[in-house]
Amino acid sequence: MSVLIEIRDLVKVYEMGDVQVRALDGVSFNVEKGEFIAIMGPSGSGKSTLMNLIGCLDTATSGTYRLNEHEVSHLDDDELARIRNREIGFVFQTFNLLSRASALENVEVPLVYAGVPRHERRQRAKELLAMVGLGDRMHHQPNELSGGQRQRVAVARALVNNPSLLLADEPTGNLDSRTGDEIMALFDELNRKGNTIVLVTHEEDIARHARAVVRLRDGKIVEEQRRDDAAPVSP
Repeated sequence: MSVLIEIRDLVKVYEMGDVQVRALDGVSFNVEKGEFIAIMGPSGSGKSTLMNLIGCLDTATSGTYRLNEHEVSHLDDDELARIRNREIGFVFQTFNLLSRASALENVEVPLVYAGVPRHERRQRAKELLAMVGLGDRMHHQPNELSGGQRQRVAVARALVNNPSLLLADEPTGNLDSRTGDEIMALFDELNRKGNTIVLVTHEEDIARHARAVVRLRDGKIVEEQRRDDAAPVSP
C-alpha cells in the first residue's frame, strides 16, 4: 500500500480578537490508499478543523499536508479548489443536494464543473446511481426521496469524479439507526472496492466500521486504535 495522506506537525491557530485559539496542535498521521479511518473527538477537539484541512477547505497555520503527492498545506484558494474538485468527494450530514434538481442532475453537478460533455456525464451519473441502489429513482427530486435515499444520491455525487479520497462528515447524523446502518454498509462496500474513506463522527458504533480510529482532544491526537486485520497508522 502507498500513502495517500501524509500529515506532519499540523497546527491551526484562529485569531479571535486578542485571543489565539489553537484548534490543532501538532497533529501527525498517515492514511494509506484503500484505508477506512474514522476521526473522533468531543466538541472542540479539533476534528472539524482537521476535516476542513484534509478537505482543502482551509489551510494550516504551520506543518505539512500532502494529498496524493500534492503538497497542499499552503496553496491559495484557486489551487485548493482545483485539488479539491479533482481529488476529494464530500458526503455531508445535511446531504447538500439541489432541491429543484433530480437525483440524476445532482450527481452530474461535479462533472458539469469539470467540463465533461453532457452525454458522458449523464451516463456516468446513471451508473453511479445504479451502483448505490437508486437506478429506479434517478428522476426524483430530493423531496421525493427518503433521508437514506438522499444520502445515497450524495454518495453517488461524491464518487462521480473518481476522487482519490471520500471524506464523510457525520454522514448518518440526520438518519435513523436502521437507515444509518444501511449507509454504513454502503461505505463498507465502497471500501472493499478500494475507495479510501476518512469519516468524521462522534458515534462509536459508526466508527467501528472503520479499520482505524484517530481520537482527538484539545487539538492533539490522544489515541490511535486499529482492528487486528489492519496495518498500523504511521505516527
